[in-house]
Amino acid sequence: MTISINADTPRLDRLSALLLAVAPRVVPLYPHVGGANTLWIGLIAEPSSSAPHSVAITPSQGTAKADVAFQVHLEGPAAPLLMREFAQPLVLKLVDADAALHLVVQVLWIEIVSPRCGQPVMLTHAGNMLFIGLLRHLVGHPRAERGLFSGLSDPRIAKALVAMHAHPQLSWNLATLAEHAGMSRTSFATHFKSIMGTSPGKYLAQIRLLVAQRAVQSGTRLKGAASQSGYKDASALSRALGRHTKYLESATQSPI
Repeated sequence: MTISINADTPRLDRLSALLLAVAPRVVPLYPHVGGANTLWIGLIAEPSSSAPHSVAITPSQGTAKADVAFQVHLEGPAAPLLMREFAQPLVLKLVDADAALHLVVQVLWIEIVSPRCGQPVMLTHAGNMLFIGLLRHLVGHPRAERGLFSGLSDPRIAKALVAMHAHPQLSWNLATLAEHAGMSRTSFATHFKSIMGTSPGKYLAQIRLLVAQRAVQSGTRLKGAASQSGYKDASALSRALGRHTKYLESATQSPI
């Protein structure tokens, strides 16, 4: 079976499907809200500087001192997958960034230094642009040899990742994912694991479980949640949820 999604699109959009799956909500850092699956983005400038020199992305407030900060609440089912990429604080020097990211930072800084009418809405929209600009930069310049951004930076692996992010419910298997990436099954499986640190099947299983969990938490019945996430039926989803619960329980138990 061949699965083809937008195969004729001249340029692969590596981020839109992921953004839909993580559902970011960017807000200026007032008031402090916090919570699970929250990132902090800060603009860092020297005293009396005319513009920031760096942008910090951290998994917790206070990890990096910033002059202007935003919270990014990841509210979609795939949020844990993206949070994993920011387990350690990241500081990006703007001298290394592209012109578009420079422009967004400049707009934000001017709005902070010289606020005008409608500032809260302006900051929110510009904050969204800042977050997407940062993700674009990390896809183009991944900081680690393994991980999601490294995978999205690889033209072939990115095709498979986008397909899984956008349509986890489809009947993907090693053969269809490899074909989507334009590789043989063996080469695809080996290359995917070397970049992502896990097999294609396990990565897809993570996405499906996260989608199913969110559906169940929102009140969807098991049958509907299974259909949305790609499980064969409600029984298969129930078993997967049970295994995941047992795993979490064993992982949190401390030795006596």
